[in-house]
Amino acid sequence: MRRRLIAPAAGVAAFLAVWETFVRVLDVRPFVLRAPTAALAALWRFRDDFAGAAGVTILHASIGLSIALVAGTAVGAALASVRFLDEAAQPILVLVMVTPWFAYVASIVLWLGAGTPPALFMVGLVCLPAVVFAATDGLRSTDPAAVELFRSVHASRWETFWRLRLPSALPSIFIAVRVDLGLALAAAYYVEGANFANDGLGAIGRRAASQADGADTLWAAVFAMALIGATGLLAISLLQRLVLHWHPSARRPIR
Repeated sequence: MRRRLIAPAAGVAAFLAVWETFVRVLDVRPFVLRAPTAALAALWRFRDDFAGAAGVTILHASIGLSIALVAGTAVGAALASVRFLDEAAQPILVLVMVTPWFAYVASIVLWLGAGTPPALFMVGLVCLPAVVFAATDGLRSTDPAAVELFRSVHASRWETFWRLRLPSALPSIFIAVRVDLGLALAAAYYVEGANFANDGLGAIGRRAASQADGADTLWAAVFAMALIGATGLLAISLLQRLVLHWHPSARRPIR
């Protein structure tokens, strides 16, 4: 347990030390790259502002990702049941994934207005395809023998889905959520920066980027986003272990 905590901390410390040395030894210009110590100092100096903005960004990312999780699982269940729907939906999901969503953020903001709605919409949209793909494949990977066993005891379709198919799909869905976390934070940050409201870390980054002396604040926002992402991944991993304690992936390897 101690090694699991020390190793990541040592890796992060080494990375920041190399970054700091690179900036100082090569005398990199401040508008190109800031030293981690300068960014962290700005983050601490304006900690109250960053704390409030981080709360807004976390809210946007978490709610949007939750919407994508629920909607994606429902859509995945439908696609897993009807092959025609799956084949019809595949091109649309692929288009959503490969289209640069930041190109039409301004249109979404003009359509939904300022504030929370465009942020939730964009986060949910960019996170939806991965959940749909994971849910569809996971639901189809259910053990056929187990399905036949449920049918032999006259279990309803809902009972089979809730007690067998959905648990079988959870490992795939958790992987999709872990991948989507980065997308959710990026979408929330970008929409907040393009929004008419001044809430969230994206708004801080937008204001800092427009200022001549805002490099420290901008990189402080980047560090805050990285901290949120790392904490979110840890929380998802802990939740996965708690929910999937019965799955082989949660068992300790035999030494």
